[in-house]
Amino acid sequence: MSIYREYDIRGIYEKELNEQSVVRIGYALASKIEGEYVAVGYDARSHSPILFEYLTRGLNAGGKKVLGMGLVPTPTNYFTNYQEWDVNGTGVTPSASVMITGSHNPSEYNGFKITIDKAPFFSEDIYALGRECEAMEMPEEVVRDVTEIDAVTRYVDFLVNEFQHLKGMDTKIVYDCGNGVAGVVTEDIFSRLELKTKGLYVDPDGTFPNHHPDPSDEHNLEDVKKLLATDGDIAFAYDGDADRIAVLTHKNNIKGDMMALLFSMKMDKPTVIGEVKCSQVMYDELTKRGCNAIMYKTGHSNLKVKMRETNADLACEVSGHIFFKNRYFGYDDAIYATLRMLELVHDGIDLDAQLAALPVVYSTEELKVETTEEEKFKIIDRVKEMLENPPASFPTIKDIIDVDGVRINFKNGWGLVRASNTTPVLVTRFESTIESEAKVYEKAINELIISAKKSL
Repeated sequence: MSIYREYDIRGIYEKELNEQSVVRIGYALASKIEGEYVAVGYDARSHSPILFEYLTRGLNAGGKKVLGMGLVPTPTNYFTNYQEWDVNGTGVTPSASVMITGSHNPSEYNGFKITIDKAPFFSEDIYALGRECEAMEMPEEVVRDVTEIDAVTRYVDFLVNEFQHLKGMDTKIVYDCGNGVAGVVTEDIFSRLELKTKGLYVDPDGTFPNHHPDPSDEHNLEDVKKLLATDGDIAFAYDGDADRIAVLTHKNNIKGDMMALLFSMKMDKPTVIGEVKCSQVMYDELTKRGCNAIMYKTGHSNLKVKMRETNADLACEVSGHIFFKNRYFGYDDAIYATLRMLELVHDGIDLDAQLAALPVVYSTEELKVETTEEEKFKIIDRVKEMLENPPASFPTIKDIIDVDGVRINFKNGWGLVRASNTTPVLVTRFESTIESEAKVYEKAINELIISAKKSL
């Protein structure tokens, strides 16, 4: 059951994701889908095509027909849900899609990101699917039913058409695909828009021979930073399946919350959703501009659901998931976000100047506290109890937001502790307008976590 996660299914190839488990997943998933067609694509990992065949066998056994898109970025997979495809002269729109990807996990991992009726399939639905699979016998094999579709060409054509106004812009662009699947589409898009680009590690290679495909880790940005210093005006880096982005200038590594502030400049009083790890600066600045700023749970599936519920224009995670409903479909797409960022530059917006004009705050990165799957949520509950009557030395609390873990607002900043939904850790982050106070918040909340653990 450990492979069934909050947002997706993810595990080690052969050990956990093998013929037995994946055929069952496909068969059980088929019963959750009302329509006839399921679009399935995969990332660059060597075992992804094998898992495609296993999953297809299960889906076919469950009465579903598969639209096979081959090697694609995750956003291209999502894109197929909004398109009509020709199958033997009949136009069909998939009722669901599955992306076979291990995202930024090590190369031995793989998994499935599932969309049904254009909405994420996650949380209790995934856990229930797992329980069903555990109790299931292997289904009987049926005739393979796969129709190949060219999702990449349709996706590239769409983006090139949408961003014709960027054609031939002077900005020198460097980018790092990390040997993930971003390279399947970036070169074609950039070439057709006649952009001045230099790419690193563009060829998909699921062994990730150059560096780990996780742009939220500074160590993985070293090569593209060097290229930016000598040959670029702006840099982009992508994770393994191209749904997360890093944006770098000569002065800034622009996190997802600051990207949202920049993107919102070209929208008319948008509704913007951020997660609990986003800077207070983002929420305050959006409110000043007359925008509707909403704080919600971390997790790409959570944010997509909240976007549909509120009809939001934009959503973001600090880690680089950027979701556009404004002029787009409402899912996280690092390639689309690249072009929207270039659009800001094209329109004369000085990214560094805009960021320099914001209030100065001192923020930590995400700091992780190791624990266990069994204890992590219990610790959060205990911390909440302790905050009802905090220690005398604890900083004065203004208010507490408990939409996802505990975000404690103080006079000059805030501290966060939440349980990760994907790993056995607590995630903390701290921010203040006064650098020394950020350290005070960090120390006080860490002491609270230690006390909470001891009391279990």
